[in-house]
Amino acid sequence: MIIGVAGPYSSDTEEQRQQNLDRLNTAAARLLEKDHIPLIGINAAKPVVEKSSIQDKYKSIMDISLALMDFCDGLLFLAESPGANRERDFILSKGLPVYYSIDEIN
Repeated sequence: MIIGVAGPYSSDTEEQRQQNLDRLNTAAARLLEKDHIPLIGINAAKPVVEKSSIQDKYKSIMDISLALMDFCDGLLFLAESPGANRERDFILSKGLPVYYSIDEIN
């Protein structure tokens, strides 16, 4: 399955943002080890948005993230945040499963 990974990214410090990103990527690595294809919106969006002259960077990040989620068969939801909640709600609106623990996924 293609499984999105959602959780907090934004934070007040670069150190906390990196910790949040590491948590997302570690969860994605566990999914890969279970033979799933993990997708993380911020991984796709951040490098592109940082190079752009777009004013509303959050909107662009969410647009890219939600576009990626459209290809997913489910979502691993690590913790709440405004963006993660939007990804979760999008997956739920499609009638797809949201997992709250890696252990729920075979």
